[in-house]
Amino acid sequence: MFEVIILSLVQGITEFLPISSSAHLILVSKYFNFNNQNLTLDVSLHFGSLLAVILYFKKDIFNYATNKKLLLKIILSSVPVVIFGFLLIKFNLIDYLRSHKVIGWSTIIFGIVLYYCDKFKVKKSLDKDYNYSTAIRIGLFQILSLVPGVSRSGVVMSGAQFFNFNRVDAAKISFLMSIPALGAAGLFNTQRLMINNDFSVSLLNILGIFLSFLFSYITIKFFIKFLQKFNLVAFVVYRIILGFIILVYGY
Repeated sequence: MFEVIILSLVQGITEFLPISSSAHLILVSKYFNFNNQNLTLDVSLHFGSLLAVILYFKKDIFNYATNKKLLLKIILSSVPVVIFGFLLIKFNLIDYLRSHKVIGWSTIIFGIVLYYCDKFKVKKSLDKDYNYSTAIRIGLFQILSLVPGVSRSGVVMSGAQFFNFNRVDAAKISFLMSIPALGAAGLFNTQRLMINNDFSVSLLNILGIFLSFLFSYITIKFFIKFLQKFNLVAFVVYRIILGFIILVYGY
C-alpha cells in the first residue's frame, strides 16, 4: 500500500512537471527497494495520468477532434518518439540509459536547456502558429525524453519555447502531446502483459490508477496557474541540485 501511494505521488507530480517522471520513479524505487513497480502497476500509473490530462483538457480535445488538422498535428508530433522508442526496445538499449550517471548528467544538461529556452522571446500563439512544421519539429525534441532524466514535459516545453511559444502555450502543447505518448506507452506495456499472460489486476492497481489520476490532475491545474505568474528558474535549480546529488552517488 505504501509503495503504491509513493509511486502514484511521484508519477502524478513528475509526469507533467519539467523534472522527469522516469528518472524519479527509477530513483525512488531503487532508494526504497520497492517490489511493486511491476509492469501492471506501471500501466496503472500511466493510465491514471492519461485519464487526468484527457479530463482536464476535455474541451480542448473535443475542439481538436472537430478539427482534423489540429488533431493530426498532435498525432504527427508523437510519431518520432514512438519510432525511436521502438528502436531502443528492439535493440535492448533501454537498460543502458537507466544508470545513475546518465540520469544525473541528463538532469543537469536539460535543466540548463530549459533555462536557456525559457529566455526566448514570445512571438507565437498555440491557436495561430501551431502548424505542421512546428508540430513535427517539437516532436523531434520529444525523442530526447526517451533518456531518463531529460523529462518529456521539460524537453517539449523547451522545444515549444525555442520556437517562440509562451510558457502556458508551451505547457499546453506538452500536455496535449502527452496523450498519444502515454497512450502508446500503455499499449506497448499492455502488449507485453498479453505476451507474458499476466492480466492480474488487484485492488492496489486500481488504487494506483485513482491516486495517479488525482495527483496528475492537481499537478496540471496548479502548474498552469504557476506558469501564468512565474518563470521556470525554480525547476532549473531543482534539476541542477538533484543532478549533482545523483552524480555524486553514481561516481
